[in-house]
Amino acid sequence: MSAVSPRYEVVIGLEVHAQLLTRSKLFCGCSTQFGQHPNSNVCPVCLGLPGALPVLNENAVRLAVRAALALGCTVHATSIFARKNYFYPDLPKGYQISQYENPLATEGHLDIETDTGTRRIRIHRIHMEEDAGKNLHGMGGDSIVDLNRACTPLVEIVSEPDIRSSADAAAYMRTLRDVLLFLRANDGNLEEGSLRCDANVSIRPVGQEKLGTRAELKNLNSFKFVQRAIDSEVARQTAIIDSGGKVVQETRSFDPDTGATHTLRSKEEAHDYRYFPEPDLPPLVLPPSLIEQERAHIGRSPTQLRHNFTNDQGLSAQAAATLTQHPEFVAYFDAVCAKFNHPVKVANYMLTEVMRGASTHGQEAKFTVTPAQVADLLDLVETGVISGKQAKEVHLALENTALRPQDIVQQRGMRVVSDAGSIEPICADVVAKNPAQADQYRAGKKGVLGFLVGQVMKVSGGSADPKLVNQILVRLLESS
Repeated sequence: MSAVSPRYEVVIGLEVHAQLLTRSKLFCGCSTQFGQHPNSNVCPVCLGLPGALPVLNENAVRLAVRAALALGCTVHATSIFARKNYFYPDLPKGYQISQYENPLATEGHLDIETDTGTRRIRIHRIHMEEDAGKNLHGMGGDSIVDLNRACTPLVEIVSEPDIRSSADAAAYMRTLRDVLLFLRANDGNLEEGSLRCDANVSIRPVGQEKLGTRAELKNLNSFKFVQRAIDSEVARQTAIIDSGGKVVQETRSFDPDTGATHTLRSKEEAHDYRYFPEPDLPPLVLPPSLIEQERAHIGRSPTQLRHNFTNDQGLSAQAAATLTQHPEFVAYFDAVCAKFNHPVKVANYMLTEVMRGASTHGQEAKFTVTPAQVADLLDLVETGVISGKQAKEVHLALENTALRPQDIVQQRGMRVVSDAGSIEPICADVVAKNPAQADQYRAGKKGVLGFLVGQVMKVSGGSADPKLVNQILVRLLESS
């Protein structure tokens, strides 16, 4: 992160555009599936053809309400759609159906973790709107327009100017992404454009209450770009003011290749868009029952889950953070714990073995072994049927199969050797072949015992009972 002059305070507000995870678009039945052939998921409504009338998608409304409630907003019983008029090639109607004076929800908040602790960022408003299409440049020297994305349902989540650094802006974006992902309201795919933001950035002398002139940075679609773009813009504004100039209110883009921001157009004011109520849509009136139904679907947030994992179930902060990266990781963890109720052991095994073969895309996650297989495997280790090292071998044999761990153990004749008479000669031989480590143990460096146990397990092919190995080694080392 670039250094900010101590003379200035950075003021940042984010407008996050999150596509709602519906199968069809906001005002028509066209598919929202990403990656289809250009202009294949379109109809007269998407294309803005004369006489085509919008019909509101109820599921999109429900997801928007769910997001607003999860972010602590007041959801208004009545909201109004409006036409936001502007001309751009990816906007076929010449206007965007959005909400203006009467949005869906207002006055929420999002708590983020920063270097100085937890900070609360206020949310000014959340409103629904349709997405625009997408301009594709450099297509054989031409620019073309793909309207597959046009009319995809969005919520725009507008924060208050409470953010004070680029790092905090990135943390806000990450936290918001996690919340929407766990709500099943958004797929979190920034690289596919389903979550992106505009950043309003200004600086002001430290101690001044009046906001400085802001620049809006458009369409930032990665956490890294959010941070880099803001740092670049702060440096640009600082240089202008320090040289006696004035920052001009405008819309700018960020070039990740050069790390610089560039002028797109002068910043429009609300009156430039000539908002007026959408004549083809009645006011959106939400029955109290719908709001309460969506409140019941909110569930535990990633922050609440991490708190539960660490404070109530004894997981490490690292394990809790990893498991809450995706809702399917949490579902997998809960499913294993339902059959093998040892949360710390389950978490540790997931981090070392299960996650190695896991993959995610949007709301989906794929695992090479099932929760039931893992629960049965951990139970075999817990009851002393096989060792932890043998469990790794069984895990590999289970991947992408419907086999049971018990069947693999039986087929391969895997059993922990708990006969002291068989294990003691191996332990004695390991002690004799590692005199330096034996002397270190006797000198008080007890941690070296783990190395000796590992050597015995290696020689025994992982079949020796680790607890018995530990006991025998201690006796041999302390009696000589």
